[in-house]
Amino acid sequence: MKKRLSWEKYFINIALEVAKRSTCDRKNVGAVIIRNKTILSTGYNGSIRGLPHCDEVGHEMVNNHCVRTTHAEANSIVQAAKNGVKIDKSEIYVTASPCYDCFKLIINAGIQKIYYLEFYRDERIIQYAKDSKVELINLSKPI
Repeated sequence: MKKRLSWEKYFINIALEVAKRSTCDRKNVGAVIIRNKTILSTGYNGSIRGLPHCDEVGHEMVNNHCVRTTHAEANSIVQAAKNGVKIDKSEIYVTASPCYDCFKLIINAGIQKIYYLEFYRDERIIQYAKDSKVELINLSKPI
């Protein structure tokens, strides 16, 4: 009998596929918001809708960070809001842990668990996750 993927591996694999739509060639990030093993929304990092992408016109750099793009986590939250999808008490799978600003959006949106593959930059989210009683789950270890 063939062994099935765990739910964690299944959803992080989907986030990896979503990341392939990214339009910022500095970092390709994908996000998937789920509840009860059902996908509610996805997002990837990319420019403002309808405007040129980084890989078309270059990067807009501030403090060694491209600010032309909206991050995958923010885009997944915005897509849910745009489509009237409630994400309170959900979970998010991201290919890289959220930056501090996206972390704040995730918490304020009511997302309760954050699964990620790669730790990205900001140690503050570790303590704030504990303080907010939000689980940060590193999937870079074997699943």
